[in-house]
Amino acid sequence: MTQRAVPGSPPGRDHPTYVYKVVLLGSTSVGKSSLAYRYVKNDFQESLPTVGCSFFTQTIRLEAATIKLEIWDTAGQEKYHSVCHLYYRGAQAALLVYDLTNKETLSRAKLWLKDLEKEFLPDEIVIALVGNKMDLAAEREVTAEEGEEFARSRGLLFMETSAKSNYQVNDVFMAVAQELLQREGEKVPTPPAGSGQRVDLRGSRARTGCC
Repeated sequence: MTQRAVPGSPPGRDHPTYVYKVVLLGSTSVGKSSLAYRYVKNDFQESLPTVGCSFFTQTIRLEAATIKLEIWDTAGQEKYHSVCHLYYRGAQAALLVYDLTNKETLSRAKLWLKDLEKEFLPDEIVIALVGNKMDLAAEREVTAEEGEEFARSRGLLFMETSAKSNYQVNDVFMAVAQELLQREGEKVPTPPAGSGQRVDLRGSRARTGCC
Protein backbone atom coordinates (compact mmCIF):
# COMPACT_ATOMS: atom_id res chain seq x y z
CA MET A 1 0.00 0.00 0.00
CA THR A 2 1.75 3.11 -1.25
CA GLN A 3 1.52 6.53 0.30
CA ARG A 4 1.50 9.28 -2.32
CA ALA A 5 0.97 13.00 -2.03
CA VAL A 6 -2.20 14.39 -3.59
CA PRO A 7 -2.03 17.89 -5.14
CA GLY A 8 -3.66 20.41 -2.84
CA SER A 9 -3.52 18.18 0.23
CA PRO A 10 -2.42 19.79 3.49
CA PRO A 11 1.29 19.32 4.19
CA GLY A 12 2.69 17.75 7.30
CA ARG A 13 3.07 14.31 8.77
CA ASP A 14 0.21 14.67 11.24
CA HIS A 15 -2.43 14.28 8.53
CA PRO A 16 -1.05 12.08 5.74
CA THR A 17 -2.80 11.36 2.46
CA TYR A 18 -2.99 7.84 1.07
CA VAL A 19 -4.02 6.76 -2.42
CA TYR A 20 -5.43 3.24 -2.80
CA LYS A 21 -6.48 1.30 -5.86
CA VAL A 22 -9.76 -0.57 -5.32
CA VAL A 23 -11.09 -3.04 -7.91
CA LEU A 24 -14.68 -4.28 -8.23
CA LEU A 25 -14.90 -7.88 -9.41
CA GLY A 26 -17.85 -10.16 -10.08
CA SER A 27 -20.22 -11.51 -12.70
CA THR A 28 -22.02 -9.29 -15.17
CA SER A 29 -25.25 -7.66 -13.93
CA VAL A 30 -24.49 -8.03 -10.21
CA GLY A 31 -24.42 -4.23 -9.88
CA LYS A 32 -20.72 -3.37 -9.73
CA SER A 33 -21.10 -0.24 -11.87
CA SER A 34 -24.24 0.79 -9.98
CA LEU A 35 -22.40 0.45 -6.65
CA ALA A 36 -19.52 2.60 -7.86
CA TYR A 37 -21.86 5.19 -9.37
CA ARG A 38 -24.00 5.33 -6.24
CA TYR A 39 -20.93 5.75 -4.02
CA VAL A 40 -19.25 8.44 -6.11
CA LYS A 41 -22.29 10.29 -7.54
CA ASN A 42 -24.90 9.41 -4.89
CA ASP A 43 -27.26 8.42 -7.67
CA PHE A 44 -28.61 5.17 -9.10
CA GLN A 45 -28.10 4.27 -12.71
CA GLU A 46 -29.16 1.10 -14.46
CA SER A 47 -25.94 0.47 -16.32
CA LEU A 48 -25.22 -1.39 -19.51
CA PRO A 49 -22.49 -4.04 -19.18
CA THR A 50 -19.06 -2.47 -18.67
CA VAL A 51 -16.68 -2.81 -21.60
CA GLY A 52 -13.19 -3.47 -20.28
CA CYS A 53 -13.00 -1.20 -17.24
CA SER A 54 -14.48 2.05 -15.89
CA PHE A 55 -12.67 4.37 -13.48
CA PHE A 56 -13.93 6.50 -10.59
CA THR A 57 -12.26 8.43 -7.77
CA GLN A 58 -13.52 9.37 -4.32
CA THR A 59 -11.81 11.18 -1.46
CA ILE A 60 -12.49 10.35 2.19
CA ARG A 61 -11.32 12.81 4.82
CA LEU A 62 -10.90 11.15 8.20
CA GLU A 63 -9.53 12.57 11.42
CA ALA A 64 -6.30 10.58 11.09
CA ALA A 65 -5.73 10.84 7.35
CA THR A 66 -7.14 11.67 3.94
CA ILE A 67 -7.79 8.68 1.72
CA LYS A 68 -8.25 8.84 -2.04
CA LEU A 69 -9.83 5.73 -3.54
CA GLU A 70 -9.15 4.97 -7.18
CA ILE A 71 -12.07 2.67 -8.04
CA TRP A 72 -11.69 0.33 -11.01
CA ASP A 73 -14.97 -1.21 -12.16
CA THR A 74 -14.12 -4.27 -14.24
CA ALA A 75 -16.25 -6.00 -16.87
CA GLY A 76 -18.04 -9.11 -15.65
CA GLN A 77 -18.52 -10.88 -18.96
CA GLU A 78 -16.62 -14.13 -19.35
CA LYS A 79 -14.83 -12.89 -22.47
CA TYR A 80 -13.03 -10.24 -20.40
CA HIS A 81 -11.99 -12.57 -17.57
CA SER A 82 -8.60 -13.40 -19.08
CA VAL A 83 -7.53 -9.75 -19.19
CA CYS A 84 -9.00 -8.55 -15.88
CA HIS A 85 -5.80 -9.41 -14.01
CA LEU A 86 -4.26 -6.47 -15.88
CA TYR A 87 -6.76 -4.17 -14.18
CA TYR A 88 -6.37 -5.46 -10.63
CA ARG A 89 -2.58 -5.63 -10.73
CA GLY A 90 -1.23 -3.30 -8.05
CA ALA A 91 -4.56 -3.04 -6.22
CA GLN A 92 -4.65 -2.57 -2.45
CA ALA A 93 -8.31 -3.59 -2.08
CA ALA A 94 -11.00 -5.55 -3.92
CA LEU A 95 -14.77 -5.82 -3.65
CA LEU A 96 -16.05 -9.23 -4.72
CA VAL A 97 -19.64 -8.47 -5.67
CA TYR A 98 -22.43 -11.01 -6.10
CA ASP A 99 -26.19 -10.75 -6.64
CA LEU A 100 -27.92 -12.19 -3.58
CA THR A 101 -30.86 -13.24 -5.79
CA ASN A 102 -28.57 -15.40 -7.95
CA LYS A 103 -26.55 -18.09 -6.19
CA GLU A 104 -24.39 -18.72 -9.25
CA THR A 105 -22.90 -15.23 -8.92
CA LEU A 106 -21.58 -16.15 -5.45
CA SER A 107 -19.82 -19.14 -7.02
CA ARG A 108 -18.29 -16.79 -9.58
CA ALA A 109 -17.15 -14.44 -6.80
CA LYS A 110 -15.36 -17.39 -5.19
CA LEU A 111 -13.52 -17.96 -8.48
CA TRP A 112 -12.45 -14.33 -8.53
CA LEU A 113 -11.11 -14.82 -5.00
CA LYS A 114 -8.96 -17.72 -6.25
CA ASP A 115 -7.56 -15.42 -8.93
CA LEU A 116 -6.71 -12.78 -6.34
CA GLU A 117 -5.05 -15.36 -4.09
CA LYS A 118 -2.75 -16.27 -6.98
CA GLU A 119 -1.81 -12.64 -7.51
CA PHE A 120 -1.46 -11.36 -3.93
CA LEU A 121 -0.14 -12.49 -0.57
CA PRO A 122 -2.79 -12.44 2.20
CA ASP A 123 -1.60 -9.18 3.80
CA GLU A 124 -1.12 -7.36 0.48
CA ILE A 125 -4.79 -6.70 -0.24
CA VAL A 126 -8.02 -6.02 1.65
CA ILE A 127 -10.92 -8.03 0.22
CA ALA A 128 -14.62 -7.50 0.93
CA LEU A 129 -17.38 -9.88 -0.12
CA VAL A 130 -20.44 -7.83 -1.07
CA GLY A 131 -23.94 -9.23 -1.53
CA ASN A 132 -25.74 -6.63 -3.65
CA LYS A 133 -29.45 -6.05 -4.48
CA MET A 134 -30.83 -6.04 -0.94
CA ASP A 135 -33.82 -4.20 -2.40
CA LEU A 136 -34.76 -7.61 -3.87
CA ALA A 137 -34.22 -9.51 -0.61
CA ALA A 138 -37.60 -11.24 -0.96
CA GLU A 139 -36.13 -13.03 -3.99
CA ARG A 140 -32.82 -13.93 -2.40
CA GLU A 141 -31.09 -17.24 -3.16
CA VAL A 142 -28.10 -16.55 -0.89
CA THR A 143 -28.74 -16.04 2.81
CA ALA A 144 -26.82 -13.45 4.77
CA GLU A 145 -25.51 -16.27 6.97
CA GLU A 146 -24.12 -18.11 3.95
CA GLY A 147 -22.25 -15.06 2.69
CA GLU A 148 -21.03 -14.13 6.16
CA GLU A 149 -19.82 -17.65 6.92
CA PHE A 150 -17.82 -17.87 3.71
CA ALA A 151 -16.30 -14.44 4.32
CA ARG A 152 -15.36 -15.37 7.87
CA SER A 153 -13.76 -18.63 6.73
CA ARG A 154 -11.51 -16.74 4.31
CA GLY A 155 -10.79 -13.68 6.43
CA LEU A 156 -12.81 -11.29 4.26
CA LEU A 157 -14.87 -8.27 5.16
CA PHE A 158 -18.57 -8.84 4.46
CA MET A 159 -21.60 -6.65 3.88
CA GLU A 160 -24.91 -6.73 2.03
CA THR A 161 -25.81 -3.64 0.00
CA SER A 162 -28.32 -2.13 -2.40
CA ALA A 163 -27.09 0.33 -4.98
CA LYS A 164 -30.71 1.10 -5.87
CA SER A 165 -31.87 2.03 -2.34
CA ASN A 166 -28.41 3.21 -1.22
CA TYR A 167 -28.30 0.61 1.55
CA GLN A 168 -24.85 0.30 3.16
CA VAL A 169 -23.03 1.43 -0.01
CA ASN A 170 -21.03 4.12 1.80
CA ASP A 171 -20.54 1.71 4.70
CA VAL A 172 -18.78 -0.97 2.66
CA PHE A 173 -16.34 1.47 1.06
CA MET A 174 -15.71 3.09 4.45
CA ALA A 175 -15.04 -0.32 6.04
CA VAL A 176 -12.46 -1.05 3.33
CA ALA A 177 -10.86 2.39 3.75
CA GLN A 178 -10.62 2.00 7.53
CA GLU A 179 -9.09 -1.45 7.19
CA LEU A 180 -6.50 -0.07 4.76
CA LEU A 181 -5.69 2.78 7.15
CA GLN A 182 -5.41 0.38 10.09
CA ARG A 183 -2.93 -1.73 8.14
CA GLU A 184 -0.87 1.40 7.46
CA GLY A 185 -0.56 1.89 11.20
CA GLU A 186 0.58 -1.71 11.68
CA LYS A 187 3.41 -1.55 9.18
CA VAL A 188 6.84 -2.16 10.66
CA PRO A 189 9.41 0.43 9.56
CA THR A 190 12.31 -1.02 7.58
CA PRO A 191 15.49 -0.81 9.72
CA PRO A 192 18.42 1.14 8.30
CA ALA A 193 20.95 -0.90 6.34
CA GLY A 194 23.57 -2.38 8.61
CA SER A 195 21.55 -1.79 11.75
CA GLY A 196 21.53 -5.50 12.54
CA GLN A 197 17.81 -5.44 13.38
CA ARG A 198 15.53 -8.17 12.11
CA VAL A 199 11.82 -8.05 11.45
CA ASP A 200 9.74 -11.11 12.30
CA LEU A 201 7.13 -11.50 9.56
CA ARG A 202 5.55 -14.59 11.06
CA GLY A 203 3.29 -12.57 13.33
CA SER A 204 1.36 -10.77 10.58
CA ARG A 205 -2.28 -10.27 11.58
CA ALA A 206 -4.97 -12.35 9.93
CA ARG A 207 -7.92 -10.53 8.38
CA THR A 208 -11.10 -10.41 10.35
CA GLY A 209 -14.69 -10.42 9.23
CA CYS A 210 -16.85 -7.35 9.29
CA CYS A 211 -20.54 -6.61 9.82
